[in-house]
This record gives sequence, structure tokens and C-alpha cells, in this order.
Amino acid sequence: MEFQHQPVLFRETLDALQIRPEGYYIDGTAGGGGHSEAILQRLSTGKLLSIDQDPDAIAAVTKRLSPYPGSVIRQGNFSQMAEFAASCGFPPVDGILLDIGVSSHQLDMPERGFSYHHDAPLDMRMSQDGVSARELVNRLSWQELAQIIHRYGEEKYARQIAQGIVRAREKGPVETTGQLAEIVKSSVPAAVRREAGHPARRTFQALRMEVNRELERLSETLDTAFDLLRPGGRLAVITFHSLEDRMVKQRMQAWCSGCTCPPDFPVCVCGKKPLAQLVYKKGLAPSKEEQEQNPRCRSARLRVCEKCEGPSE
Repeated sequence: MEFQHQPVLFRETLDALQIRPEGYYIDGTAGGGGHSEAILQRLSTGKLLSIDQDPDAIAAVTKRLSPYPGSVIRQGNFSQMAEFAASCGFPPVDGILLDIGVSSHQLDMPERGFSYHHDAPLDMRMSQDGVSARELVNRLSWQELAQIIHRYGEEKYARQIAQGIVRAREKGPVETTGQLAEIVKSSVPAAVRREAGHPARRTFQALRMEVNRELERLSETLDTAFDLLRPGGRLAVITFHSLEDRMVKQRMQAWCSGCTCPPDFPVCVCGKKPLAQLVYKKGLAPSKEEQEQNPRCRSARLRVCEKCEGPSE
């Protein structure tokens, strides 16, 4: 199956990056290469570094972007972008794009073990390397599982689900997505099972985020990305989860904050100036038309900031 990923907020993201033909850019989540190719089409002498940790994505973008001389591709986590940019001889860059979350390809390939809609080996590793979801659900205590499910899934019944997983694995290891989905379904109240949507959605999301250390990697990457920007450069981040969006929002607000003197001070004595300015104060959500065409994009949010020209004092 060919790697497919439908870029979300496609036009809005490209507009926000204000691509210059001679500029240098980084796509930290290349996926199927949709955003990367659109950026490369706008470059003349400029270059684009496309990064992805998924070997399937790397194979897809390598083929798709081969006609473009300004394309540079690296396999790894986007938290490694400073290392990759240095090895490619990149100067401070004009723009960086991060499209956070699981791709359509990963969800739609049963053997990748991300989806509760198919019965497949329980995996969820974006890099196809490291600790899998199967190892977590069969090794961790119910308290550890409950903490993960509550923290990353914001699941009301995390305790019951975690205890249900531990009870089930006493009879044998939990090996597949289908098994886990049924365990979750049987662990929540009947009223929850009657609600719209699968009751395992939040649990699967939480385990995926833990397996791939998504919040930790995102936190590291935001600071790295901002440091790589030239003055006037822009960072654009698309999130699909409230925890990720909150982190991006708070980090950008911190960069955009200036004076920290108490409000009753007549003049500023701290001398602190903003490091960045927001391009969209509240971020952008997909249009109604885009949501109808791609229901998976309903929770998406695009936030963009521009690095200030002058150094902070």
C-alpha cells in the first residue's frame, strides 16, 4: 500500500510560511510528502530538509521528491532537526513546519497496529523500532497504565480500563488491537458503550502517545525549532490533540511575552522584549468544507509565530 497522507490546513499553512524562492525550510513531519512537495515547488535556489521517523514515509518522500534539486531527506525524529540541519550545511532557516500526530497511512494499515477498527498485532510504533504498545500493556502495572490512559487520553474510566487489561492478561498476553479494544469496551459502563464513537479511542490514543513519547519529543522540538529560525523566520505547527495544542499555545505565548514587570510599575525596569510575535492570535481551525471532506481533521489547529528581528535584551 502506497504511503498516503492528506495534508490538513494545506493552503493556510503554506500561506503562513511565506515561502521565499531562495529560502531554507524544514518539514519536520514529511509524511507522504504533500507539504514538502508544495514547498519545493515554490523554491528556486532554496532548499528543504524533510524529516520523518517512519521508514515507509521516507521511502515515499524519497520517490516523490526526487525531481527537486533542493530536496534533502533524513530519517529520524523531528527532535533531531538541529543535528540534521547542521550536517546539511543549513544556515538559520526561513520556516519550519510540524504536522503533529499519526498519519492516515499509519491508521489505515492494519499491520501497523494503530487502529481499533482492525484486528492486528498491537504495535503503534511510528519509527517501527523500540518499545511497542504490546509490551506496555503486558508489562506495566495497572497503576502505571491508568496514569498513561488518564494523562494522554483524558479518559474518565482510566482506572477501570487499566484494571481490565491486567485481569485479561492473567489469562494470556494481550497480543492484538482487537483484543485490547474488546477489553476496553467491556471495562467501561454500558452507557458509555452506547455513546457515539468507539470507547477504546482515548485508550489507543494514550498508548500511542506513550509509545512514541509524543509530548516529550514535541516539547524538545519546539525549542530546537525556534532556535533554528532566522530573525523573521516562521514556525508553523498543526496539532490534533488538546494536550499538544496547549503545549504549543503556551510555548508560543512565552516567546511572545515581553515585559514581566508588575502592572503597577510606571515604567519597564526588566528590559525584556518579545522573542516572537503571533501570526494568528487564536490559531486556525479547518474550514467546514475541509472537515466534511476529511472528518479526521476536525480537531486540527494551526498555530504560527514569527521570530522577532532584534535580539532579546
